[in-house]
Amino acid sequence: MNPWFETVAEAHRRAKKRLPKSVYGALVAGSERGQTIDDNQAAFTELGFAPHVAGPIGERDQSTTVMGQQVSMPVMISPTGVQAVHPDGEVAVARAAAARGTAMGLSSFASKPVEEVVAANPMTFFQLYWCGSKDDIAARMARAKAAGAVGLILTLDWSFSMGRDWGSPVIPEKLDLRTMASFAPQVIVKPRWLTTYLRSGALPDLTAPNMALGDAPAPGFFGAYGEWMGTTAPDWSDVAWVCEQWDGPVMLKGVMRVDDARRAVDAGVAAISVSNHGGNNLDGTPASIRALPVVADAVGHEIEVLLDGGIRRGSDVVKAVALGARAVMIGRAYLWGLAANGQAGVENVLDLLRGGIDSALLGLRKTNVTELDRSDIVIPEGFERRLGVDTPAQLRVPDSAAEAV
Repeated sequence: MNPWFETVAEAHRRAKKRLPKSVYGALVAGSERGQTIDDNQAAFTELGFAPHVAGPIGERDQSTTVMGQQVSMPVMISPTGVQAVHPDGEVAVARAAAARGTAMGLSSFASKPVEEVVAANPMTFFQLYWCGSKDDIAARMARAKAAGAVGLILTLDWSFSMGRDWGSPVIPEKLDLRTMASFAPQVIVKPRWLTTYLRSGALPDLTAPNMALGDAPAPGFFGAYGEWMGTTAPDWSDVAWVCEQWDGPVMLKGVMRVDDARRAVDAGVAAISVSNHGGNNLDGTPASIRALPVVADAVGHEIEVLLDGGIRRGSDVVKAVALGARAVMIGRAYLWGLAANGQAGVENVLDLLRGGIDSALLGLRKTNVTELDRSDIVIPEGFERRLGVDTPAQLRVPDSAAEAV
């Protein structure tokens, strides 16, 4: 099989074919019935383009900046948890992003330590959960700062929604002999995934090294997850405290409402990401692209606004930028590339997005991503979701979700 794939959808198909059922299930999981995860992608299909037939056709410039970092395209890596799809995990992803001139987001629940990831990509943003005491949180920030992380991504959008209609993926707490025996039936039928790990000389790492404190050993994923669930939720003064402690650019990830966006500005963040946690938060939350325009209008002149959720092609990126995003963050797309072909697979995904962006810019007769605006997009009536504004929210069940019921 040719290791190169032509679309992110093909990377998805290869990942599904290659990965054990439980590992694959963790990549595609959304909360409850999956209304939000479906709408994240369906919403992009409702948007169209308004192309020109004549105009400048020269070299297109996709470069932009994200929290002070110059990136070659308006796409960066979103932080995701333990990446058991490939032995090199986040280090492979960081190398791929560096090779393509863009930034890396590293999760607190990652399987590789921040020091190794920053060494692979100096443009690494460390993602922080509100987990444990303030002393614990400050210690994790200090470690990331010492490692050379250039910014912080604070993720607060989480409701711990349980019960997926298609079944939650089975993720072991640790890999001992009994666990390996129980997973053997689904692993043995995926020889290429197994062979990749055997060649590396390591088993999937289910610890969270970036959650370790002092000389204590790294907790297991479920230990870290449990600590997060048991920590009292932060308020806006805590967001301001994080900004003060970090003393550098902080992005608040998970904003879907205008009132939250304005409070984020007041708290001192440099950027926000309009996000619903990839459909893994409160099911029934609208697609992030539906909330983007009104949030960008409200605070885009004061801070940087990014978007994540549902990005599968370069044209999706262009739509998001035209509606007010500085850049987008991708999650599942690069994980499928990592599963399909390691670092080269992630580079493949980034190349596909770059090519799609270039094609859209050409059709719109734009020479720079900064020239994109809403006149380039066909926006159907009722598309936007005006959450947290002074007027009543315009909410309805998306047609795609209603049809899926």
